Amino acid sequence: MFGLQRKGRMALAAVALTVGVTLVATGCAGGNGGDGGGDGGDGGDAELSITMLPKNLGNPYFDTSTSGAQEAADEFGGTLEEVGPTEASPTSQVSYIQTAAQQGVGALVVSANDPEAICDALDEASSAGVKIVTFDSDTNPDCRDLFINQATAEGIAKVQVDLIAEQIGDAGQIAVLSASANATNQNAWIETMKELLAADHPDIELVEVVYGDDDDQTSFDKTAALLQTYPELKGIISPTTVGIAAAARYLSTSEYKGKVALTGLGTPNQMREYVEDGTVTAFALWNPADLGYLAAFAAQALATGEIAGEEGDSFEAGKLGSYEVGADGVVLLGEPYVFDADNIGDFDF
Repeated sequence: MFGLQRKGRMALAAVALTVGVTLVATGCAGGNGGDGGGDGGDGGDAELSITMLPKNLGNPYFDTSTSGAQEAADEFGGTLEEVGPTEASPTSQVSYIQTAAQQGVGALVVSANDPEAICDALDEASSAGVKIVTFDSDTNPDCRDLFINQATAEGIAKVQVDLIAEQIGDAGQIAVLSASANATNQNAWIETMKELLAADHPDIELVEVVYGDDDDQTSFDKTAALLQTYPELKGIISPTTVGIAAAARYLSTSEYKGKVALTGLGTPNQMREYVEDGTVTAFALWNPADLGYLAAFAAQALATGEIAGEEGDSFEAGKLGSYEVGADGVVLLGEPYVFDADNIGDFDF
């Protein structure tokens, strides 16, 4: 449904690339990622190598997901390497996918910067024997074996809309500060937010969606520009951990603190000071360490032949328990969680 289907692309890819590949995503070239795995547990697959390829390196969210993946690799006896670009552009991940294939890894775990731009490279890797797992942000379904979804798009969108509506009295102008314009996950959430606002919150006006490219300074500057452009702005939703932290940093020392609400998706460690000082009332997220942990176990199950990635397949994911593959190769971690002043001190990630 998106251009060439998987079989056709893979046939072409087989001609272009005949070397081996493998798994696991989130990081940076030469990166700040895993130590190369651990000794593993009893019955582990000591030869399983996973490459973790996040949208970009130096992102606290992906640092946390990689730590979860590393924990999983240690448990099942695999090795993990994190690689990735410093900037989250649509094609910036292609060379890392190609390198992983040439290195003959067992699996590749990737958070896609674009649903289509890396598909040819992924198909080449797949045709060379590498198992492809996406997490956090998906490709087109025909480009991978499994997608580890943090929560449903509807659930993620709804919790953010509900939070901003509560914080601004269900009326007024709001804006969205997103990641990159091509980010699959953010775009899906934003479209659902628009539908929810139109259906359930007629007095809230979404005036603009802007993009901070998951860069702290860019997101900080975009926040300032929004507040200058829309003097009546009541709230900002930032469905990206880099964006919400940058926006909170701007608001915390500005005249808008306590006047403009901010919510979205963030980590407790990033957002704690802004909750405690009253800049932010509440925000949401899942545990990114659990997401990386689950993605690594899914990759291991695929690479060892425990599952084929078909709907109804089930596998064990260590401390998280048993998971089942749903339609279109999707595995769901769970529902988002709301953090506020009452509970934020209970978490450390």
